[in-house]
Amino acid sequence: MIIPARYSDGAVRTPGGVTFPVPVEPREEAVAPDLTCAVYTTDNELVCVGRAGDVRWRHAFGAFQEKVLGVRAGCAFSLDGKTVWLFRPDAMGNWNDSQDTWHVLDAATGTVLASAELETVGHGGAHHVHPNGTDVLIDVGEGQDGVLLFRGRLDGTALEVVPYPWADRVLVGIAADGRHFLTIGHEQDTAEFHSYPDGEVVHQVSLADLGYEEDAWLEWTGGYLDADTAFVVVGGEHDDEEWFRHHLIDVRTGAHLGTFDAHTPNAYGVIPAGDGGWLTFDDGVFHRHTR
Repeated sequence: MIIPARYSDGAVRTPGGVTFPVPVEPREEAVAPDLTCAVYTTDNELVCVGRAGDVRWRHAFGAFQEKVLGVRAGCAFSLDGKTVWLFRPDAMGNWNDSQDTWHVLDAATGTVLASAELETVGHGGAHHVHPNGTDVLIDVGEGQDGVLLFRGRLDGTALEVVPYPWADRVLVGIAADGRHFLTIGHEQDTAEFHSYPDGEVVHQVSLADLGYEEDAWLEWTGGYLDADTAFVVVGGEHDDEEWFRHHLIDVRTGAHLGTFDAHTPNAYGVIPAGDGGWLTFDDGVFHRHTR
């Protein structure tokens, strides 16, 4: 089970109230499924800590940088908690003279088990752990140049990486049963549901399908509330005021099911729970909601 985690007031926090004190604000954070430890990235390293904030291990990225601008190293635990996946935007981070790299580390020791070069020049990489327990997906954002999506699997001492054949779609969610995943176009004009693992488009939803003709865009967020219901977020601007609305989509047909109140002032604030409900994180506290 993937545990949602957010940083606030000196600690990485979880919905169940378990906290992990950390001395700096992380660039990204993740919590082990058994809640015994957390990992987080800084400008120069990946750090694993226990509940008391005790450092269990560190993984340095390379040559120390006083300040890394415009990039963010990403991390995630595997579904069983035995490994930690790390994306390093090396091409822009200047830690090493290399392309962006993807690594799998032993969660208990921090030992690197496998690595691969991605041939990307990314600002950051968002991990999505597949429910099958073996696969991890990552989309690497290259700013105005687009975003590239990869599927990874640890095979002994090798990290097998399969790229998807597009550079213009942002992965925003994987269905709880793992059969489909949801992407938003980099141009923010379409949402697409893809079969897994081949990536074939099952349904496409446009802004017009949601009732918008112009002056609106799809935010790069969304996900699955349950096996049959997904959501996307439409944003826009009116009289210099920005607005957004959460829209429901029938995963089986691609039909628009209307809007819902997500109970968050942030277009990116919904954390799907997969059982029909979702979480939001406000003032250092997770809140649970249902429709």
